[in-house]
Amino acid sequence: MHDVIDIEVTPLSAACGAEIKGVDLTRELSEGAVRAIKEAWGKHLVLVFRGQSITQEQQLRFASYFGELGNRRKAPEKLRSRTEGIRQDNQKVLLVSNIKVDGQPIGAFGEGEFWFHIDSGYTPRPYKYTFLYALELPSRGGNTMFSNMYMAYDAVPPSLKERLKGKKALHIHEYKRAEKADLSGDISNIPHHYHPVFITHPDTGRKTLFVDRLMTSRIEGVDAEDSDAILEQLYDIGERREFIYEHVWQLGDFLMWDNRCTIHARTDFPKDEPRLLRRCTVEGEPLHE
Repeated sequence: MHDVIDIEVTPLSAACGAEIKGVDLTRELSEGAVRAIKEAWGKHLVLVFRGQSITQEQQLRFASYFGELGNRRKAPEKLRSRTEGIRQDNQKVLLVSNIKVDGQPIGAFGEGEFWFHIDSGYTPRPYKYTFLYALELPSRGGNTMFSNMYMAYDAVPPSLKERLKGKKALHIHEYKRAEKADLSGDISNIPHHYHPVFITHPDTGRKTLFVDRLMTSRIEGVDAEDSDAILEQLYDIGERREFIYEHVWQLGDFLMWDNRCTIHARTDFPKDEPRLLRRCTVEGEPLHE
């Protein structure tokens, strides 16, 4: 086994993010190496491994060190065309790509800007962790921004924290990338779930703001106008520049992040240039205030 205890950890921003050096993800890792990576992860929330050359199987093996691998979420039938690419042949893997073959997408969530969101935050058990590997990249753009939601929670005014104590918010996903869900009609056939506005991270015990612009749509028990105003305030807090690390991708980059204390977004990129990243996840648990 690849026994790396003294890994090199270099912070990438004051908000979150660190580069890990001295780890070859093509090889099996020792318990000590995994422990060292987890320690760095708990501190920095987002980890970056540069210059990796890994197969799908190696990516899944590495992710499995951190928990039970997650299944790709199935969209409802009427929304499935937005997510089901023709080259997605493993239930544990999602291809994030704008590439098409004979007019058909090979993956999902292909083009353009992607608002801040939490992976599978619209389910009862949102993913704990996400792992993303760069296979093809455009000449510019398509950066991934991560916001530290521990910092965001600390920045919520005390009076608003008190008002929202015990409140839950609706997370709903219409498989759009930069447009809020329409709540005016029947949402029973659209994936959705209520989570506390503030959650306690199950591992660290720290409070974090669990709200994002794309999928968090309504605060339970608050009238629509008030809810919209409060959520807009929370979105703005969560997206403050000083809380964000922006990752500029290079081929061979492998990123891993904790979905319980970060939100992430994607910047726009040229539509006519291919972009392909391979994602896998670790299953989560119900979240509590």
